[in-house]
Amino acid sequence: MAADITVDAIAPLLDSSGSFSPSLFTPKDGRINVHAVAEAAPKLARAAATVSSANDTFEAIDRGQLLPQLAAPLEQAAAPLDTVDSALGRASEVAAVLPPMLGSEGKRNYLVLVQNNAEIRATGGIPGALVVLTTDDGKIELTDHGSASQLGRFNPALAVDKEQERIYTTRLGAYMQNVNLTPDFPTAATTAKEMWEQENPGSNIDGVLSIDPVVLGYLLEATGPIELNKSDSLPRDLGALPSTLSSDNVVQTLLSDVYREIEEPALQDEYFAAVASQVFSGITNGNIDAPQMINALRKGASENRLLVWSAKDEEQDTIAGSALAGVVAGSAEKPEVGVYFNDGTGAKMDYYVRREVRLEKRCQPDGYYRYAVQVTLLNDAPTDAGDSLPDYVTGAGAFGVEPGTVQTNVYAYGPTEWFLDSASRDGEAAPFGSYKHDDRPVAALTVKLAPGESTSVEFGFSTLYETEEPTLQVTPTVQPTAGVIKPSSLAASCN
Repeated sequence: MAADITVDAIAPLLDSSGSFSPSLFTPKDGRINVHAVAEAAPKLARAAATVSSANDTFEAIDRGQLLPQLAAPLEQAAAPLDTVDSALGRASEVAAVLPPMLGSEGKRNYLVLVQNNAEIRATGGIPGALVVLTTDDGKIELTDHGSASQLGRFNPALAVDKEQERIYTTRLGAYMQNVNLTPDFPTAATTAKEMWEQENPGSNIDGVLSIDPVVLGYLLEATGPIELNKSDSLPRDLGALPSTLSSDNVVQTLLSDVYREIEEPALQDEYFAAVASQVFSGITNGNIDAPQMINALRKGASENRLLVWSAKDEEQDTIAGSALAGVVAGSAEKPEVGVYFNDGTGAKMDYYVRREVRLEKRCQPDGYYRYAVQVTLLNDAPTDAGDSLPDYVTGAGAFGVEPGTVQTNVYAYGPTEWFLDSASRDGEAAPFGSYKHDDRPVAALTVKLAPGESTSVEFGFSTLYETEEPTLQVTPTVQPTAGVIKPSSLAASCN
């Protein structure tokens, strides 16, 4: 088996030409060599098939029937082989669709939503700054930019899926800022595409990307710090904002400090767009650590901070099976629990909210398998936040929420074939909304927290079928995702 993997899979990738390496997927002088990527695609496909076959053979071995001295090393090898299998599979899929997406068959235009996690939305944050990225035969350029506020309100609202509209209201199709109230990124992306094209006649958007400041921080680890004072697109007066952004200060600068130093919302959006432009320039000019960039993109995708949608059906079919898709559609075979957040304050207070999410399996002797989705939220803003923070951050009570207080709409998605049973807050039964989204049960509950306050919300689900442990997806926030998702647990009553 080792020979199969080494000779048939890995060796062809490391041929004498040295054509395959992480640098194959990174730009040089503003261009990715799409023809080299296309040539590498068949090799990747063969390597992925070989490793997948070897992994299937490996998994079929009944290690319970082996002597311990044989079973132990096989068990140790299982995880690394599975990792290689998964990585090669993803690389093969990317190599197949990347050349056309990068313009090997003609120019493409992509709308980039720069999500702002300080005002939370289900897929991450409000898409305030907008950038158009154009690719042509591997050359990558930023060709336009704007802001969600410039697009204004769409009246009548654009048509969206009625099932999702019942959960998230017609605001989904009325404002660019609200296209991602839904956690289903293809829905958000198609709506954003239609909005941009409607307000920019003659434009043609071939796909939509989404990033957030945390991903920009990951990318700055690969590009190194960027000097903002070299950009002509920045607002004139940056106050005390740093002239150099790095992986260490970009999140605080973009999600907190900018509101103290730049009061005008339109100028804030210009600042966001300029920063995104500078980071993209750093990526495309060739002065980049290729392995670090690949790692940054991988990490961003695994945390749902980097999302991609293509208007080309064959490309979207490939994307839909990856971590880049942000697709809500679930299956009974691979159960998934989702916890998503939407701001109800109308401001930027989510920078101060700390969250924890965990899944607990419970036992009850009634034939059902029961689970509890537990969500803890803390408003960690200063005690005097209502007075000390800018009105643009607190909302100044414009939407009926007292300055300094955070209002959050919390949504819990169960897997298909699960039932939504209950909701509670701090141990007491609480009223909640009950919906369906793509055959998945959805619970909705709203909480308000003054500075220093915390609360625990719990949603109860049940199912008749025993399944593998569900995966847990959450809205990417200012916090590291690893700090938000806590390990699943077994209730004490089950021991």
